[in-house]
Amino acid sequence: MAPALDVLPHRHVLTLPNEPSAVRLARETAERALVEWGIGLHRSVVDAALLILSELVTNSVRHAAERSPQIVVTYAASGSRLAFAVHDRHPHQPPLHQAMTGTGGGLGTVMELTRQLGGTAAVQGDADGKNIWITLPL
Repeated sequence: MAPALDVLPHRHVLTLPNEPSAVRLARETAERALVEWGIGLHRSVVDAALLILSELVTNSVRHAAERSPQIVVTYAASGSRLAFAVHDRHPHQPPLHQAMTGTGGGLGTVMELTRQLGGTAAVQGDADGKNIWITLPL
């Protein structure tokens, strides 16, 4: 289930072309938004969150570019939570909890880091593709 965004007062949405440069742009935008929202980049959870975000965008670039010329990244935060989603137009909804048994990289890394940080992950499909949501405690 996606986080209840109405309780997260800070939000930013970024639409990017689905190409390799999207990974860097999504990460840089996250860093700027966090600083603007008063969330220090020195927190260990921020480093992990940026890695998770990079992995999700990379997955969209690798697996969804043919069907999804754009990626939409949604960032949201409060004083105690950070959430973000990566949306692409590919209809496949990966089984996130099965990814934990993978051999590193990609969704396996996403799920392992999310679990270690006490966060949650969810896939939310819609008529236009899917969102993969990550919510982490700050």
